[in-house]
Order: sequence, then C-alpha cells, then structure tokens
Amino acid sequence: MSRAIPRRNRLAIIAGNKDADSSMREAVSLGVFDKSRKIIKKDGQVEIPVMQSVPGYEHILQEDPVYYRKTPDLCHSLQGKIPQECIDILPRGWFLLGDIIVVKIHPGLREYEQQIGQALLDFYPRCRSVLADEGISGPFREPARRLIIGDKTQTVHRENGIRFNLDARLVMFSPGNLTERIRMSRLGKGEYVVDMFAGIGYFSIPMAVHSQPRKIMAIEWNPNAYHYLCQNIRQNHVEDIVQPVLGDCAKVTPEGAADRVVMGMVQVTDRYLQKGISALRPGGILHYHQTIPSRMYPDAAIRDVTAAAEALGYHADILGHVLVKKFSPGVVHAVVDARIDSDF
Repeated sequence: MSRAIPRRNRLAIIAGNKDADSSMREAVSLGVFDKSRKIIKKDGQVEIPVMQSVPGYEHILQEDPVYYRKTPDLCHSLQGKIPQECIDILPRGWFLLGDIIVVKIHPGLREYEQQIGQALLDFYPRCRSVLADEGISGPFREPARRLIIGDKTQTVHRENGIRFNLDARLVMFSPGNLTERIRMSRLGKGEYVVDMFAGIGYFSIPMAVHSQPRKIMAIEWNPNAYHYLCQNIRQNHVEDIVQPVLGDCAKVTPEGAADRVVMGMVQVTDRYLQKGISALRPGGILHYHQTIPSRMYPDAAIRDVTAAAEALGYHADILGHVLVKKFSPGVVHAVVDARIDSDF
C-alpha cells in the first residue's frame, strides 16, 4: 500500500499561465517556495509548490506532486574508490553556474580531484566542467578557481528570465543571492538608478528586464566583469536602459541625481557609503549590502547607514532589512533599505 504524502508537502498556489512567473517570484521572495517539488502546468493553470499559504492566492493540495531528486551523495558514489579516511572530508555541497559545477575541495583530497570531478559530472550529465573553488583573491576580488576536469569555463547561466554570460573562473556569481536578485527585479520602474558595483549585471539587468527603469547607470571597475556586463546588456536587449560605465565608483558616481542607488558589494561597502548617499536626490532609496556578525544583525548595518547620512547632513529613514544568506561562520550578508532625505 502506498504511503500517504503529508499535507504540508502537497500545498500549492494556483496561477494563470501569464501570471506564473510573477507568482513564483513572490513565493520565492516570501521564503515559502518549496524547492523540493516541481512546478506543474495543468488545465491551463500552473501549480506553484509552497510550504505555507500565501495571502491573495487560491490554494490546493496537489494530487500528484512531482519531487526533484535529492542532492547526489558523493560519499556513496566514491565508496571504495578513494581511501576510507578521505570519505569524511568529501564536499557535501556544490553549485551549478550554467553547465559548470563549482565545488570547494579539502586540501587533503588534492590527489583525488579527478575522481571527485568525474563523479559530479556523472551526477549532472548536461554539465561539462568542474571548477575547484579556492576563495577570492586580488584587488578586483576575483574568484580563485581551478579547472579540475572538463574543457570549458565560459557558460550561460539562466534564472528569472535572464541570461547571464560569464566565465566561472574569472567573475563572481553567487546562487545564494537569487532571492535578493528577484526582489530587486521588481523595483525601479520609471526611475534613474545607479548600480555602484554592477559586476556582470546581477541587479541591473533583472531590474531593467522586469521593472524597466528610465535609466540605469551600471558602474564596474573590473575589466573582466565589465566585458560580461556589456555582453549581458546586449544579450538581454536592455541597451536602451542600462548604461555600462568602466571605472571606479568612488570617482564616477554622479551626485544628487539618482532615484535609487544599489550598493551590491560586501565587506568594503562602508568605504563608499557616503558616496552612495550623495548620489541620491532628496527622497531617494538606498540599498546597502554589507557583511556583519550574525549577533549584530541588523543593527550594525543600520548604524552604518544612519551614521553616514548624519555625517552628510541627511536623515536616513530605514524602510527595512533583508538577511540574504550566511556568509561565513558567525557572519551574515545583509541588505538595508533606506530613504535618504534632508535633515530638516
């Protein structure tokens, strides 16, 4: 006899075909999208799996939910193929950028990288290469990654209706920031936006495609990232909206002009905070990203914004804050949204 599926694993919201993308993005932004199940199209409607109810939507309990397979287990796959003492230090997670797999590998497994890489390619037949992730290096904060198996590092990563061209060996891209990229894609309609750390277009291009601001000034000083930023602007047909600028945002950011400023860097962002605030017209919105100790979230990031605004004679009205992801042990990546206005 088949085992009954728990009710909590069958809940879904109903949307029309035309509204499916926006409904899915809303479920993701609310943190209730169930990643363990697939979206199902049936009878002209779309069933979007959720973990709890979403106000404003019709809900059903799915009759035949379709589940994704569980994350493959490297320990099981490599049992007997590498020494037993190495099994416990095998990577437990990795991520995909287009058809590239990126994985952190313990230094003690260096001589077994080929076996690990091949096992990962066996898990994902559509993928072509595996890169070992060794952190971030250099003044441009580029990824330190080695090709351990395969024949390419350039790829196209697709998400939220956007195509990102990139070289996974040369430029940063964090799948963990997907929810924030989706949130930002809903903002800025009709506005003049300045993206001070544009990268390959992480925030600028989703915003341009989905919200259509009047203009986005996308500033990037890393030549490799700028190369792909320009490619992605063309690839996603937003040349009329996004203006790429190769340069140091400390020098080229305009003053008193923007309706919205995005500061999508972390760790060093506070050094440019007054520049970002100065770029805004009165009443403009700031999105300040920063890494802070988890025990100080969100107060430390809020203090950064309020202190920088006061130093310039402005007032920061804190509109909200977002915990993007865990950054490292005891440290989180946070975003503070603030309206900046004259302090009188």
